[in-house]
Amino acid sequence: MDQAQIKVQIVPSLTAIAAADWDACACPESADGGPPRDPFTTHRFLSALEESGSVGRGTGWQPQYLSAHLDGMMIAVAPMYVKSHSQGEYIFDHSWAHAYERAGGHYYPKLQITVPFTPATGRRLLVRPGYEGIGQSALVQGAVQLAANNNVSSLHVTFCTEAEAEAGAEMGLMHRVSQQFHWVNDGYVDFDGFLAALSSRKRKAIRKERAQAQGFGGQIRALTGSDLRPEHWDAFWRFYQDTGARKWGSPYLTRAFFDIAHRTMADDMVLVLAERDGVPVAGALNFIGREALFGRYWGCVEHHPCLHFELCYYRAIDWAIAHGLARVEAGAQGEHKLARGYLPAVTHSLHWVGDPGFADAVARYLEAERAAVDEEIEILTDYGPFRRAQVEERE
Repeated sequence: MDQAQIKVQIVPSLTAIAAADWDACACPESADGGPPRDPFTTHRFLSALEESGSVGRGTGWQPQYLSAHLDGMMIAVAPMYVKSHSQGEYIFDHSWAHAYERAGGHYYPKLQITVPFTPATGRRLLVRPGYEGIGQSALVQGAVQLAANNNVSSLHVTFCTEAEAEAGAEMGLMHRVSQQFHWVNDGYVDFDGFLAALSSRKRKAIRKERAQAQGFGGQIRALTGSDLRPEHWDAFWRFYQDTGARKWGSPYLTRAFFDIAHRTMADDMVLVLAERDGVPVAGALNFIGREALFGRYWGCVEHHPCLHFELCYYRAIDWAIAHGLARVEAGAQGEHKLARGYLPAVTHSLHWVGDPGFADAVARYLEAERAAVDEEIEILTDYGPFRRAQVEERE
């Protein structure tokens, strides 16, 4: 099919795109009434970011959504943003920015195809079924042309799928690998079944941690759908502010985001709350995908030993097993997750750099980085909590 037949447009707001058209590309699997593969590229999630002011003017995340059309039909879309900094991305390029600036260039603004503040792997080049090849190509070519025409330093596609990374590399983009920690459901019937796969020492350590956490003097509940109430978000906002202030200087999401998400995404979320005397003291927010649970935010107003591990990691495993999910993605960084059954997993991104000399330097950096990441994953996996027979089976 002639690529010239496809028209690529830039849309500054999702209000200009019907939810049904966007989601036909972003989550066509939901046509059967089930959940999306992940909720983060859905119209409702991205709209909540935009409507709440979490992205847009003054945030350094200016929406410039891409859409590709063939014979009047939208066949592909991508959540793209003009970035004036590198915060909230979790695929770190600060060293690239500093190097380019020291050489006399201007690294910002740059273009980013991603989900803001969300280090979760998912499709980024969102294509209606049956148009995968031409749709992906149109989005990549359109984004690169936009960057080149506007003298933007670079284009980045972060936390894309492995298949997208391979397709992007064939189109001339640079492929980068990083790593996170994911828990994988090996057909466990319950949490004890998971513990049985661990070494004796790690199994005892987790049981001790869970006992400590559950002895905090209150109860722990997992809430989703109609069980979620506005007052739960009042409590979680306090938790989120505390964590955001300590980690990032200020929270990325606005208070309005949680109100909008409560209205439009209650069935996409699981909020694990620890309450003492009926008052929430800590919480962990997860998002529900078709095959995975995505751990996103945690916070507390009281410190209790091991409560963070219980709410963020062990309760997520409990929920995933109970609902037949294949894995839990626990977000960025955190080697402490290794002892709790979360093993290293590869994540992918794609990059285009306009300056040929700088592009060559980045390509050499990525080659060396890939070898280091591969080695680190191998070492960390060997240090994991699973019995040796379990590790060999996974390999």
